Amino acid sequence: MAKVLVLYYSTYGHIETMAGAVAEGARSVPGTEVTIKRVPELMPPDVAAKAGVKMDQVAPVATPAELADYDAIIFGTPTRFGNMASQMRNFLDQTGGLWAQGKLIGKVGSVFASTATQHGGQESTILSFHTTLLHQGMVIVGLPYSFAGQTRMDEITGGSPYGATTLASGDGSRQPSANELDGARFQGRHVAEIASKLHG
Repeated sequence: MAKVLVLYYSTYGHIETMAGAVAEGARSVPGTEVTIKRVPELMPPDVAAKAGVKMDQVAPVATPAELADYDAIIFGTPTRFGNMASQMRNFLDQTGGLWAQGKLIGKVGSVFASTATQHGGQESTILSFHTTLLHQGMVIVGLPYSFAGQTRMDEITGGSPYGATTLASGDGSRQPSANELDGARFQGRHVAEIASKLHG
């Protein structure tokens, strides 16, 4: 049985919603065990509340050491100036021990993201995230063009061959679209299928 972790940071709930869709896709692959966890919030609770952070997220908080327990890890992060959020960066910066022991070598790594705007760094966030996964020796999996939804021109939509994405709007009012959620499910299923083959 392949074990897949969906590990995310979500400020306003968009990535949390995408994480649920990614997990749904991964669970559709027979013999796959899927866990959803999040990285710790770095803002003090009072500051986070004033900033409008979604405080009722139910996913348990992960620890860096447990990443070694999974065959695949699908990371989700909002973008911050074209890069991952500091909460995710802080978490990954604590995986030096795993790197020193080669604990993540050969495991599948994949990334999904959100931005406020169409050109707010969806691709750069995922591609820069890949650098960390490569240093850990992970096998990177994206969102192939067999997911036809990423080529749609009839609506504004996230998604690229690097991973599923969603657009949140500057005020966070736009929620993930049906097409974006389909991309997230496709990515989760695709990662789980590859993880199952490698695990077997």
